[in-house]
Formats: sequence, structure tokens, C-alpha cells
Amino acid sequence: MASDRRPLLPKAERALDRLKYEVAADLGLDDDIEQKGWGNMTTRQVGKIGGTMVKRLIQKAEQDLSEE
Repeated sequence: MASDRRPLLPKAERALDRLKYEVAADLGLDDDIEQKGWGNMTTRQVGKIGGTMVKRLIQKAEQDLSEE
């Protein structure tokens, strides 16, 4: 079964891309992306970026909810 990896909100796509590159830079992987490209990154590297993105998105959601 094919998975659809597009964001539910199309307007969020640019923000998610910015977050992805921000996280990669924070993890020191931005040079690897520039040199190798996303397709040649290891599963561990890409997983670390994705996991950190999820962690930050959850923190942001919790912060937003606590402010309501």
C-alpha cells in the first residue's frame, strides 16, 4: 500500500521543510545533506532528523495548548 507523505495542510509544507533543514543544521547534518543529498543519507541520519522534528512539533503543540 502506497503512503501519501504530503502534509494535511498544503500551506504547512514550506514550514515543515524549513523545520527539517533547521533540525538537520542543529544536529550537524546539514553539510552531509549538501554533499550527499537526501537520497544518500543513512537511515539513522534521516530518522534522527525526523524524530527530532516530531519531538519539536509535539513540544510546540503542548505549548500552544497550555496557552489556551
